[in-house]
Amino acid sequence: MNTLNEYPKIGIRPIIDGRLGGVRESLEEITMKLAQAVADLYVKELRYPNGQPVEYVIADTCIGGVKEATACAKKFRDQNVGISLSVTPCWCYGTETMDMDPHLPKAIWGFNGTERPGAVYLAATLAAHNQKGLPAFGIYGRDVQNLDDTTIPADVRDKLLTFAKAGLAAAILRGKSYLSIGSVSMGIVGSNVDPNFFQEYLGMRNEYVDSTEILRRIQQEIYDPEEFKKALTWTKTHCKEGEDYNESQKQLDRDQKDKDWEFVIKMTLIMRDLIIGNPKLKDLGFGEEAHGHDAIVSGFQGQRQWTDFLPNGDFSEAILNSSFDWNGKRTPYMVATENDSLNGVSMLFNYLLTNSAQIFADVRSYWSPDAIKNVSGWTPDGDAANGFLHLINSGSATLDGTGQQEQNGKPVMKPFWDISDEEVDRCLNATTWYPANTGYFRGGGYSSQYLTKGGMAVTMCRINIIKGVGPVLQIAEGNTISLPIEVHNTLNERTDKTWPTTWFVPRTNKTKVFKDVYSVMNHWGSNHGAISYGHIGHELIALASILRIPVCMHNVEEDRIFRPASWNGFGSDSEGSDYRACAAYGPLYK
Repeated sequence: MNTLNEYPKIGIRPIIDGRLGGVRESLEEITMKLAQAVADLYVKELRYPNGQPVEYVIADTCIGGVKEATACAKKFRDQNVGISLSVTPCWCYGTETMDMDPHLPKAIWGFNGTERPGAVYLAATLAAHNQKGLPAFGIYGRDVQNLDDTTIPADVRDKLLTFAKAGLAAAILRGKSYLSIGSVSMGIVGSNVDPNFFQEYLGMRNEYVDSTEILRRIQQEIYDPEEFKKALTWTKTHCKEGEDYNESQKQLDRDQKDKDWEFVIKMTLIMRDLIIGNPKLKDLGFGEEAHGHDAIVSGFQGQRQWTDFLPNGDFSEAILNSSFDWNGKRTPYMVATENDSLNGVSMLFNYLLTNSAQIFADVRSYWSPDAIKNVSGWTPDGDAANGFLHLINSGSATLDGTGQQEQNGKPVMKPFWDISDEEVDRCLNATTWYPANTGYFRGGGYSSQYLTKGGMAVTMCRINIIKGVGPVLQIAEGNTISLPIEVHNTLNERTDKTWPTTWFVPRTNKTKVFKDVYSVMNHWGSNHGAISYGHIGHELIALASILRIPVCMHNVEEDRIFRPASWNGFGSDSEGSDYRACAAYGPLYK
């Protein structure tokens, strides 16, 4: 089982015509060069969540038959290979050379060259994969290349990267944990954590800790006291407190507010330690607590049993979900508000495909042009002309979601290693921490409030479980927008102005579900969504196909969709064939 700092490698299988006596010998160098060209592409373009370039393993020899195929399989097992890519410029023996591991996401690049029939091998071996029930992605370039040309065409490059991102995401999930801190929050079905879904579809295990474990560790001082002092100083310096909008009789006094700051900082340290462990705790005499739960994603119940008498989890969730804290820039931790495990997994999917922090939000309301004008007097125009969605939650969204990071003058959300110190400061300065709404959170605490910059390309997704079907995935690509500030204030203050807001316009098309913004809201399957930087819908679709999760709703253009070749055998309608293929194969780890 991998630790958070040991990631699966990409396995590359150079496939060759095994006929000695002139054929194989003439192809050895070309085939290995092709494999190395793909490896170089991956190292240049892809990184693990910790920022390190991806690692690869190439078979010791070209694979011309079953003996070399099994030797390669052993090497892959020994070296923690998580996905398998076969490359070939020529005809080879399909069933003798194919990858037979049922759990490795796999693809084949059959080189489009007329001197040798790499495309014929691709077709023949994909047919073998399909017949044996071992789905594989097929990669075939549009244009013919010369046999000695190891340049990777743009269309091939895109498919190689989409497969690798999706395959590595699936491989990184395997063997990790979802940590449930608490139980079901306010009847939200996603926080009724389904261990069968995690085990059978994701290859993950479930860990459970009662919320009182946080309280125990605070009371018994099971945290790093030196780090707490550092965190408290940083928070006082960088986290500006806002006005208390609670009714005067429900406001906490200054002494209690200061105690709440200390409490929520300790909560943050403890929740992180529960997720990944902390060797410093062993030095302090808490050897068992030092281990953590090897979790790659977590959720905190909070409401209501906790928040009715203790400070809420908004600060902890927001800071953990961000790419920085008092220790500097770092990988974000995926923590789901209200222990909504299905939205937590949706955040995790997005994160593993982008290495960037995620916005957790309620898909709160659709604002139509007429409603906007009636309330604010403003006639929407531009991207807002057909209305928009209000994405807002009680302060737990990543601070990266402010849009204060930039690339080429446009707002983005970056992997932590690309974020500048100035951008960290801008994210913090754009965020105000308001005393929690004591109508919702009787125990106090603090909620983050910010306004996401407009003009950021984003993708919102969500997993839902449908009885009789299983998990399904929803995807909506679109953009954040900016409103005139007086319009924003008017609309925002109709809900809770102490929470972070993102105004989102999904891209529409001629389909029933995406014919307009209202239809997107009307078809969204839950109250929550996970929002990622970038238009990554095609990568989510590829990942879902690997995990056998059908996509029930998306606005990704058809020519960007990439699924295993066997999906073509389940009908010509892509959505229906996706459902039929996922049903036929069943969960990946069942």
